[in-house]
Amino acid sequence: MTNLLELYVKLGGLVLVGFILGRKLPVTVPTRLGQFLFWVGVPISIVSFLRQSSLSGQIWIAPAIAYLAILLGAFLAWLGIKAQAYFRKTVPQQSTQASLILAATLGNTGYLGFPITLAILGKEYFAWALFYDLLGSFPGTYGLGVLLAARFGGDVQNHWQTARAILINPALWSFGFGLLVQKATIPTVVEFCLEKLAWISVALSLVLIGMRLGLLKSWRSLPQAGMSLGIKMLLVPLILGSILPLFGLTGSTAKVILLQMAMPPAFGTLVIAETFNLDRDLAVTALAAGVIVLLVTLPIWLWLF
Repeated sequence: MTNLLELYVKLGGLVLVGFILGRKLPVTVPTRLGQFLFWVGVPISIVSFLRQSSLSGQIWIAPAIAYLAILLGAFLAWLGIKAQAYFRKTVPQQSTQASLILAATLGNTGYLGFPITLAILGKEYFAWALFYDLLGSFPGTYGLGVLLAARFGGDVQNHWQTARAILINPALWSFGFGLLVQKATIPTVVEFCLEKLAWISVALSLVLIGMRLGLLKSWRSLPQAGMSLGIKMLLVPLILGSILPLFGLTGSTAKVILLQMAMPPAFGTLVIAETFNLDRDLAVTALAAGVIVLLVTLPIWLWLF
Protein backbone atom coordinates (compact mmCIF):
# COMPACT_ATOMS: atom_id res chain seq x y z
CA MET A 1 0.00 0.00 0.00
CA THR A 2 2.88 2.36 0.79
CA ASN A 3 4.43 1.71 -2.62
CA LEU A 4 1.07 2.28 -4.30
CA LEU A 5 0.55 5.57 -2.50
CA GLU A 6 4.06 6.64 -3.50
CA LEU A 7 3.22 5.70 -7.09
CA TYR A 8 0.02 7.77 -6.97
CA VAL A 9 1.88 10.76 -5.60
CA LYS A 10 4.50 10.60 -8.35
CA LEU A 11 2.16 9.85 -11.24
CA GLY A 12 -0.67 12.02 -9.98
CA GLY A 13 1.68 14.90 -9.23
CA LEU A 14 3.14 14.92 -12.73
CA VAL A 15 -0.30 14.60 -14.35
CA LEU A 16 -1.60 17.43 -12.15
CA VAL A 17 1.32 19.65 -13.16
CA GLY A 18 0.49 18.95 -16.78
CA PHE A 19 -3.22 19.60 -16.16
CA ILE A 20 -2.46 23.04 -14.72
CA LEU A 21 0.05 23.88 -17.43
CA GLY A 22 -2.37 22.71 -20.11
CA ARG A 23 -4.88 25.34 -19.00
CA LYS A 24 -2.29 28.12 -18.70
CA LEU A 25 0.00 27.60 -21.70
CA PRO A 26 -0.85 28.03 -25.38
CA VAL A 27 -2.52 25.03 -27.01
CA THR A 28 0.54 24.60 -29.21
CA VAL A 29 2.69 23.54 -26.23
CA PRO A 30 1.14 20.05 -25.78
CA THR A 31 1.45 19.54 -29.52
CA ARG A 32 5.15 20.45 -29.50
CA LEU A 33 5.81 18.33 -26.43
CA GLY A 34 4.03 15.41 -28.04
CA GLN A 35 6.14 15.80 -31.17
CA PHE A 36 9.34 15.90 -29.09
CA LEU A 37 8.39 12.73 -27.22
CA PHE A 38 7.31 10.99 -30.42
CA TRP A 39 10.51 11.72 -32.35
CA VAL A 40 13.11 11.91 -29.55
CA GLY A 41 11.98 11.11 -26.02
CA VAL A 42 10.17 7.79 -26.50
CA PRO A 43 12.80 6.31 -28.89
CA ILE A 44 15.58 7.13 -26.40
CA SER A 45 13.55 5.60 -23.56
CA ILE A 46 12.97 2.42 -25.56
CA VAL A 47 16.67 1.95 -26.32
CA SER A 48 17.73 2.72 -22.75
CA PHE A 49 15.19 0.54 -20.92
CA LEU A 50 15.50 -2.28 -23.44
CA ARG A 51 19.22 -2.50 -22.61
CA GLN A 52 18.29 -3.05 -18.97
CA SER A 53 15.47 -5.52 -19.60
CA SER A 54 15.46 -9.29 -19.53
CA LEU A 55 14.36 -10.94 -22.79
CA SER A 56 13.08 -14.39 -21.95
CA GLY A 57 12.01 -17.00 -24.46
CA GLN A 58 8.31 -16.45 -23.76
CA ILE A 59 8.34 -12.71 -24.35
CA TRP A 60 6.98 -13.03 -27.88
CA ILE A 61 3.67 -14.15 -26.41
CA ALA A 62 3.05 -10.60 -25.15
CA PRO A 63 1.89 -9.16 -28.51
CA ALA A 64 -0.24 -12.27 -29.14
CA ILE A 65 -2.11 -11.60 -25.91
CA ALA A 66 -2.43 -7.94 -26.92
CA TYR A 67 -4.23 -8.99 -30.10
CA LEU A 68 -6.39 -11.37 -28.10
CA ALA A 69 -7.35 -8.54 -25.75
CA ILE A 70 -8.17 -6.26 -28.70
CA LEU A 71 -10.36 -8.87 -30.37
CA LEU A 72 -12.13 -9.78 -27.12
CA GLY A 73 -12.82 -6.12 -26.39
CA ALA A 74 -14.21 -5.58 -29.89
CA PHE A 75 -16.44 -8.65 -29.59
CA LEU A 76 -17.81 -7.60 -26.19
CA ALA A 77 -18.41 -4.06 -27.47
CA TRP A 78 -20.30 -5.47 -30.45
CA LEU A 79 -22.43 -7.56 -28.08
CA GLY A 80 -23.08 -4.45 -25.99
CA ILE A 81 -24.25 -2.50 -29.02
CA LYS A 82 -26.57 -5.36 -30.04
CA ALA A 83 -27.93 -5.61 -26.48
CA GLN A 84 -28.58 -1.87 -26.42
CA ALA A 85 -30.44 -2.11 -29.73
CA TYR A 86 -32.53 -5.03 -28.40
CA PHE A 87 -33.48 -3.64 -24.99
CA ARG A 88 -33.66 0.08 -25.75
CA LYS A 89 -34.95 -0.28 -29.31
CA THR A 90 -32.35 2.27 -30.42
CA VAL A 91 -29.27 1.78 -32.54
CA PRO A 92 -26.35 4.19 -32.08
CA GLN A 93 -25.11 5.99 -35.16
CA GLN A 94 -22.29 4.23 -36.97
CA SER A 95 -19.80 6.91 -35.92
CA THR A 96 -20.78 6.33 -32.28
CA GLN A 97 -20.54 2.55 -32.68
CA ALA A 98 -17.00 2.90 -34.02
CA SER A 99 -15.93 5.13 -31.11
CA LEU A 100 -17.49 2.68 -28.63
CA ILE A 101 -15.55 -0.24 -30.10
CA LEU A 102 -12.28 1.70 -30.33
CA ALA A 103 -12.49 2.83 -26.69
CA ALA A 104 -13.18 -0.76 -25.61
CA THR A 105 -10.22 -2.23 -27.47
CA LEU A 106 -7.28 0.19 -27.72
CA GLY A 107 -5.34 0.91 -24.52
CA ASN A 108 -2.86 3.58 -23.48
CA THR A 109 -0.01 1.09 -23.08
CA GLY A 110 2.69 3.59 -24.09
CA TYR A 111 2.44 6.97 -22.39
CA LEU A 112 0.64 5.54 -19.34
CA GLY A 113 1.37 1.81 -19.32
CA PHE A 114 5.15 2.23 -19.52
CA PRO A 115 5.52 4.55 -16.48
CA ILE A 116 3.21 2.40 -14.35
CA THR A 117 5.06 -0.78 -15.29
CA LEU A 118 8.42 0.81 -14.51
CA ALA A 119 7.17 2.17 -11.19
CA ILE A 120 5.60 -1.09 -10.00
CA LEU A 121 7.82 -3.80 -11.46
CA GLY A 122 11.04 -2.02 -12.42
CA LYS A 123 13.19 -2.07 -15.56
CA GLU A 124 13.78 -5.83 -15.57
CA TYR A 125 10.28 -6.54 -16.90
CA PHE A 126 9.95 -3.47 -19.10
CA ALA A 127 10.56 -5.47 -22.28
CA TRP A 128 7.27 -7.32 -21.74
CA ALA A 129 5.36 -4.04 -21.75
CA LEU A 130 7.40 -2.87 -24.74
CA PHE A 131 6.62 -5.97 -26.81
CA TYR A 132 2.95 -5.75 -25.81
CA ASP A 133 2.76 -2.13 -26.97
CA LEU A 134 4.97 -1.91 -30.07
CA LEU A 135 4.11 -5.30 -31.58
CA GLY A 136 0.54 -5.50 -30.26
CA SER A 137 -1.25 -2.31 -29.25
CA PHE A 138 0.40 -0.02 -31.78
CA PRO A 139 -0.35 -2.12 -34.90
CA GLY A 140 -3.80 -2.80 -33.46
CA THR A 141 -4.49 0.91 -33.12
CA TYR A 142 -3.23 2.04 -36.51
CA GLY A 143 -4.13 -1.17 -38.32
CA LEU A 144 -7.36 -2.68 -37.06
CA GLY A 145 -8.46 0.61 -35.50
CA VAL A 146 -8.07 2.55 -38.73
CA LEU A 147 -9.79 -0.16 -40.78
CA LEU A 148 -12.72 -0.12 -38.36
CA ALA A 149 -12.88 3.68 -38.45
CA ALA A 150 -12.78 3.72 -42.24
CA ARG A 151 -15.57 1.14 -42.34
CA PHE A 152 -17.87 3.08 -40.00
CA GLY A 153 -16.72 6.60 -40.77
CA GLY A 154 -16.79 6.22 -44.52
CA ASP A 155 -13.49 8.05 -44.98
CA VAL A 156 -11.02 5.95 -46.96
CA GLN A 157 -8.75 8.73 -48.13
CA ASN A 158 -6.11 8.37 -45.41
CA HIS A 159 -5.00 4.76 -45.79
CA TRP A 160 -1.68 5.59 -47.45
CA GLN A 161 -0.94 8.31 -44.90
CA THR A 162 -1.69 5.83 -42.12
CA ALA A 163 0.56 3.14 -43.62
CA ARG A 164 3.31 5.71 -44.05
CA ALA A 165 2.95 6.85 -40.43
CA ILE A 166 3.38 3.25 -39.26
CA LEU A 167 6.47 2.69 -41.40
CA ILE A 168 8.27 5.85 -40.29
CA ASN A 169 7.29 5.56 -36.62
CA PRO A 170 10.56 6.18 -34.72
CA ALA A 171 9.43 3.99 -31.81
CA LEU A 172 9.46 0.90 -34.03
CA TRP A 173 12.86 1.78 -35.47
CA SER A 174 14.32 2.44 -32.04
CA PHE A 175 12.85 -0.87 -30.87
CA GLY A 176 14.77 -2.70 -33.58
CA PHE A 177 17.92 -0.69 -32.87
CA GLY A 178 17.57 -1.38 -29.15
CA LEU A 179 17.41 -5.12 -29.80
CA LEU A 180 20.60 -4.89 -31.88
CA VAL A 181 22.59 -3.00 -29.23
CA GLN A 182 21.03 -4.56 -26.13
CA LYS A 183 24.20 -6.46 -25.23
CA ALA A 184 26.66 -4.05 -26.83
CA THR A 185 29.24 -2.33 -24.65
CA ILE A 186 29.00 1.46 -24.63
CA PRO A 187 30.83 4.11 -22.56
CA THR A 188 29.55 4.53 -19.02
CA VAL A 189 28.86 8.23 -19.51
CA VAL A 190 26.70 7.46 -22.57
CA GLU A 191 24.78 4.81 -20.64
CA PHE A 192 24.25 7.27 -17.79
CA CYS A 193 22.98 10.01 -20.11
CA LEU A 194 20.68 7.58 -21.91
CA GLU A 195 19.09 6.47 -18.65
CA LYS A 196 18.58 10.03 -17.37
CA LEU A 197 17.04 11.11 -20.68
CA ALA A 198 14.79 8.05 -20.59
CA TRP A 199 13.42 8.89 -17.14
CA ILE A 200 12.96 12.54 -18.12
CA SER A 201 10.92 11.37 -21.11
CA VAL A 202 8.78 9.18 -18.84
CA ALA A 203 8.06 12.19 -16.62
CA LEU A 204 7.28 14.40 -19.62
CA SER A 205 4.86 11.79 -20.99
CA LEU A 206 2.85 12.01 -17.76
CA VAL A 207 2.93 15.81 -17.93
CA LEU A 208 1.65 15.56 -21.50
CA ILE A 209 -1.27 13.37 -20.38
CA GLY A 210 -2.18 16.05 -17.83
CA MET A 211 -1.95 18.77 -20.48
CA ARG A 212 -4.29 16.91 -22.80
CA LEU A 213 -6.71 16.18 -19.99
CA GLY A 214 -6.69 19.88 -19.15
CA LEU A 215 -8.01 20.57 -22.64
CA LEU A 216 -10.82 17.98 -22.44
CA LYS A 217 -14.16 19.53 -21.52
CA SER A 218 -16.90 17.19 -22.75
CA TRP A 219 -18.63 14.78 -20.33
CA ARG A 220 -22.07 14.44 -21.91
CA SER A 221 -21.26 11.04 -23.42
CA LEU A 222 -20.36 9.50 -20.06
CA PRO A 223 -23.13 6.81 -20.04
CA GLN A 224 -22.01 5.50 -23.43
CA ALA A 225 -18.36 5.73 -22.46
CA GLY A 226 -19.10 3.75 -19.32
CA MET A 227 -19.87 0.66 -21.38
CA SER A 228 -16.55 0.86 -23.21
CA LEU A 229 -14.61 1.47 -19.99
CA GLY A 230 -16.33 -1.46 -18.30
CA ILE A 231 -15.23 -3.73 -21.13
CA LYS A 232 -11.73 -2.29 -21.56
CA MET A 233 -10.74 -1.87 -17.91
CA LEU A 234 -12.77 -4.57 -16.14
CA LEU A 235 -14.07 -7.46 -18.26
CA VAL A 236 -11.11 -7.98 -20.61
CA PRO A 237 -8.44 -7.91 -17.85
CA LEU A 238 -10.56 -10.14 -15.63
CA ILE A 239 -11.23 -12.74 -18.31
CA LEU A 240 -7.78 -12.87 -19.86
CA GLY A 241 -5.95 -12.26 -16.60
CA SER A 242 -7.59 -15.38 -15.19
CA ILE A 243 -6.22 -17.58 -17.98
CA LEU A 244 -2.68 -16.15 -18.19
CA PRO A 245 -1.27 -19.20 -16.32
CA LEU A 246 -2.47 -21.32 -19.25
CA PHE A 247 0.05 -19.42 -21.39
CA GLY A 248 2.79 -20.09 -18.86
CA LEU A 249 2.66 -16.53 -17.50
CA THR A 250 2.80 -16.15 -13.73
CA GLY A 251 4.25 -13.78 -11.16
CA SER A 252 5.68 -10.48 -12.35
CA THR A 253 5.43 -11.31 -16.06
CA ALA A 254 1.72 -11.96 -15.73
CA LYS A 255 1.35 -8.73 -13.77
CA VAL A 256 3.00 -6.75 -16.57
CA ILE A 257 0.56 -8.15 -19.13
CA LEU A 258 -2.39 -7.57 -16.82
CA LEU A 259 -1.39 -3.94 -16.26
CA GLN A 260 -1.20 -3.34 -20.01
CA MET A 261 -4.62 -4.88 -20.57
CA ALA A 262 -6.13 -2.77 -17.78
CA MET A 263 -4.95 0.60 -19.12
CA PRO A 264 -7.60 3.20 -20.07
CA PRO A 265 -8.38 4.02 -23.73
CA ALA A 266 -5.48 5.28 -25.82
CA PHE A 267 -5.10 8.84 -27.06
CA GLY A 268 -4.93 7.22 -30.49
CA THR A 269 -8.70 6.69 -30.29
CA LEU A 270 -9.19 10.46 -30.28
CA VAL A 271 -6.76 10.90 -33.18
CA ILE A 272 -8.66 8.29 -35.20
CA ALA A 273 -12.02 9.78 -34.24
CA GLU A 274 -10.95 13.20 -35.47
CA THR A 275 -9.39 11.83 -38.66
CA PHE A 276 -12.37 9.71 -39.70
CA ASN A 277 -15.15 11.95 -38.35
CA LEU A 278 -16.35 9.56 -35.66
CA ASP A 279 -18.00 10.45 -32.34
CA ARG A 280 -15.36 12.79 -30.94
CA ASP A 281 -17.32 13.63 -27.76
CA LEU A 282 -17.48 9.96 -26.83
CA ALA A 283 -13.75 9.51 -27.49
CA VAL A 284 -12.89 12.55 -25.36
CA THR A 285 -15.12 11.44 -22.49
CA ALA A 286 -13.72 7.89 -22.52
CA LEU A 287 -10.16 9.24 -22.34
CA ALA A 288 -10.79 11.54 -19.40
CA ALA A 289 -12.98 9.12 -17.43
CA GLY A 290 -10.58 6.22 -18.07
CA VAL A 291 -7.65 7.97 -16.39
CA ILE A 292 -9.83 8.67 -13.33
CA VAL A 293 -11.17 5.09 -13.22
CA LEU A 294 -7.60 3.76 -13.31
CA LEU A 295 -6.98 5.25 -9.87
CA VAL A 296 -9.64 2.87 -8.53
CA THR A 297 -8.99 -0.23 -10.63
CA LEU A 298 -5.19 -0.31 -10.36
CA PRO A 299 -5.04 -1.39 -6.68
CA ILE A 300 -7.86 -3.87 -7.32
CA TRP A 301 -5.88 -5.66 -10.04
CA LEU A 302 -2.71 -5.70 -7.98
CA TRP A 303 -4.66 -7.21 -5.09
CA LEU A 304 -6.55 -9.81 -7.16
CA PHE A 305 -3.47 -10.96 -9.08
